[in-house]
Amino acid sequence: MTLRKVNVVILLLLAVAFLIIVQRNLLNLGDILHMENPDASLPFESELSPELQLESVRKGEEIPVLITAVEERLGAVVAAMNSVYQNSKANVVFTIVTLNDTADHLNVWLSNTRLKNVKYKIVIFQPELLNGKITKDTQMLEAAKPLTFARFYLPVFIPEAEKAIYLDDDTIVQGDIQELYETNLKPGHAAAFSDDCDSASAKGIIRGAGNQNNYIGFLDFTKDAIKKLGMRANTCSFNPGVIIANLTEWRNQNITRQLEDWMELNTQEDLYSKTLAESVTTPPLLVVFYKRHSTIDPMWHVRHLGTTGAGSRYSLQFVKAAKLLHWNGHYKPWGRTSSFSNVWEKWFIPDPTGKFNPVRKHTGDN
Repeated sequence: MTLRKVNVVILLLLAVAFLIIVQRNLLNLGDILHMENPDASLPFESELSPELQLESVRKGEEIPVLITAVEERLGAVVAAMNSVYQNSKANVVFTIVTLNDTADHLNVWLSNTRLKNVKYKIVIFQPELLNGKITKDTQMLEAAKPLTFARFYLPVFIPEAEKAIYLDDDTIVQGDIQELYETNLKPGHAAAFSDDCDSASAKGIIRGAGNQNNYIGFLDFTKDAIKKLGMRANTCSFNPGVIIANLTEWRNQNITRQLEDWMELNTQEDLYSKTLAESVTTPPLLVVFYKRHSTIDPMWHVRHLGTTGAGSRYSLQFVKAAKLLHWNGHYKPWGRTSSFSNVWEKWFIPDPTGKFNPVRKHTGDN
């Protein structure tokens, strides 16, 4: 009887041992299969919506992009954002600086179109920041609208970032914004710009100023405050419609305060060139960043598309090959007389509220 019990116990132990061996073999087989196909997904993972799948790809380092939004040009902002978003898989986060009367309209536009998954935050600009810093000259008031100075306050609007991109609203990005973001800035440089003399769009014509691509076109070199700086009047200028900013250096060098100081001094001493057209933000930037800025690849800022003769200056093939287009100048692509408006229109998203409508060319217009 005792021997029989012992045999039963032995059989049970053997059965348990056998089951353990089988289990281990099955686990090992699962590991082997996983190694052979590491990307295999569980069934429920494939049920994610396309939007969530797209968002799951946009991980990694955030690329902060600041752009301003004026009510009467809101379609431009949407087109620019759409071009950035559709041409890159980078984790772009937009900071949109605007005024109170535009924020609601912008939210409706973004949330009810294909841009509903774009990451963005809206910041309300306080015009009081500019008290005592803008000339009261009525001829300059149109060019001195508050939001045009938002680029001076990049670290204020994007306090958590170490690097950021600023874009004018009349731009279209045709390349991958990640490439622009990875532009190397030299040690000690707080910003990179596209120099006017070295660019593919050099010597563009600015309304009322002729060829304006050097410092004397923006600053009055007869004034003592400018003379004392020892700057060369024929130094190549740059266009601040696209900026890559090292915000750590910007903060360390107190760039915003330096820019404000020159704005204030201009209201007192009228330091800007008399031929200056619409670029009232450029003169203080030229002073502060004189020979202290890095450069942007010329194809990442092809500009003067909004000036007279742009259609004959550039071929359509060249425009399509450019990585960033800028319609700086009087003629905008949402208006009737702009060159290459069809390139811009590719990225425009109709306003769901119907408030903003581009002015279409008449049939037969060139």
